[in-house]
Amino acid sequence: MWNTRITELFGVKYPIISGGMMWLSLSGIAAAVAEAGGIAFMTALSHPTAEAFRAEIKKCRELTDKPFGVNLTFLPSLRPIDYPAYLKVCAEEGVRFIETAGRSPEPYMEHLKGAGMKVIHKCTSIRHALKAQEIGCDAISIDGFECAGHPGEDDVTSLILIPRAAEELEIPVVASGGFGDGRGVAAALALGAEGVNMGTRFFVTKETLVNERVKEFVVNSKEVDTRLIMRTLGNSERVLSSPTVEKILEIEGRGDATIEDLIPFVSGKDIKREVLEGGNLERAVVAAGQVAGLINDIPSVSELMARIVREAEEIITKKLPKAIGVQEG
Repeated sequence: MWNTRITELFGVKYPIISGGMMWLSLSGIAAAVAEAGGIAFMTALSHPTAEAFRAEIKKCRELTDKPFGVNLTFLPSLRPIDYPAYLKVCAEEGVRFIETAGRSPEPYMEHLKGAGMKVIHKCTSIRHALKAQEIGCDAISIDGFECAGHPGEDDVTSLILIPRAAEELEIPVVASGGFGDGRGVAAALALGAEGVNMGTRFFVTKETLVNERVKEFVVNSKEVDTRLIMRTLGNSERVLSSPTVEKILEIEGRGDATIEDLIPFVSGKDIKREVLEGGNLERAVVAAGQVAGLINDIPSVSELMARIVREAEEIITKKLPKAIGVQEG
């Protein structure tokens, strides 16, 4: 039953994607998702150099012979990023799938297409999705306001964005933001999506290399426990509430906050060392979506994928037909 343009595009069994998560989307989880029938995107910029990332690509290929991809996010960074170097490594290593996010990948599309790569771009609005289609992207991932990380500034939920994107676009649409179980997969397909992207749900799995205290932090959180930081700077990010996050919001509440005021609290390297590795929840600035309210355990990736597929198939083949009076057989 699982046959969509997304399964065909990536050559996978299920239209389920683990999108790039900074510092976390490494070879282990990418290979686990691939082996379970989905596709994951390793974050290139989690590595300090392009050559360090090359080693991670090779490591992933040792763990699986199934498809996986690479995430490249084009956003302002506190460290200079040599994007051409990372793209060169992807081309030389035969990477077939690229997930782009942040700014438009247009300046790099000639290079990506020339290397034979398929491009899926993450968008938070219909206008950006249409632009991605125009410049040659093969699919788009539409992020609803519920999503972890950067939800954009339009504040439109997945329930509206997904069918709007499906109406407007000719290329396949992947639903992102608020999805974490089989119910969400079934709903996304009903809304017109041809695949589902999950970040927070894959974040809380055994294969993710993050301190167990942080995983439990997500499990114990509810749908009302996220906050939007950096909204006053036009660069909103959805994170779980913590003492540090409340301090950030206090600074922004003054009305004159600058990025320099917030850097000591949002520095990626510090968060990686102190929070993701060290488990310091006082210091936590952890990107997580409202779907945290639906996450109650820490399964392996294979256990999670099997459960999601089983739930979705039960809904699509049995519960929905029964609800509208369709008789089996």
